[in-house]
Amino acid sequence: MKRSRSCLLLSGFACTYKLTAGGKRQIVSFNIPGDIPDLQSLHLKTLDNSVATMSQCRVGFVTHEDLRNLCTRHPRIAEAFWRETLIDAAIFREWVMNVGQREGTSRMAHVLCELMVRLKAVGLVEDHACDLPITQSEFADALGFTTVHVNRVLQQMRTEGLIFTQGTRLTIPDWEKLKQVGEFDPTYLHLENGQAAA
Repeated sequence: MKRSRSCLLLSGFACTYKLTAGGKRQIVSFNIPGDIPDLQSLHLKTLDNSVATMSQCRVGFVTHEDLRNLCTRHPRIAEAFWRETLIDAAIFREWVMNVGQREGTSRMAHVLCELMVRLKAVGLVEDHACDLPITQSEFADALGFTTVHVNRVLQQMRTEGLIFTQGTRLTIPDWEKLKQVGEFDPTYLHLENGQAAA
C-alpha cells in the first residue's frame, strides 16, 4: 500500500524495526520526540520496516503532498530533511557496528550514551538524568541479546556505578566513564552548538 503521509513524533518513545520470517523482531533505531521515523516514505513507494510505540505517544501526521509543496517553496527545509535522512543512515551504520563488534556492557553503554545525547538535544535531559521507558525486552531486540542477558548487563552496570535507575528514570553518575566503556564518540550524530556534550 502506497503511503500518503509521514508522522512526526511529538512526545513519547517509538522504535523502528524489522521482522524475520519466523517473527523475531530486530529494533534498528529508537525514535524520540522530534523524529520523523518514516520520512523516507516521502520518496519510497514501499517501506521495508515498521514503526511501533514503546510508551504513550503523541504524533502528528503531514501529508506527502504538503511536504513536497513545503520542500519546493522552501529549499532550506528540503535541505534539512535531506540532512536528517543522512544522519539516520549514520545512526544505522553505528548500530550495525555496535551489534556486530561490541560486547555486552560496551554495547549497552553505547546505546545509553546515544539516547542521553539525543534526548539532551531536544531538552529532555537534566543533570545526566532522563525518563527512559524502554523495557528490557526492547533493549534485547535492539542489542541482539536475550532478555536475561540484558538484565545481567544492567545489573553489572549498576554495580559498577555506570548507571542508576529508579522506575523509568535513568541517571548516569559518571558520564565520561560511561562514554569510555561504550566507546562512544557522538560525531556520527552530527549535532551542533555543543549539543553532543551531554
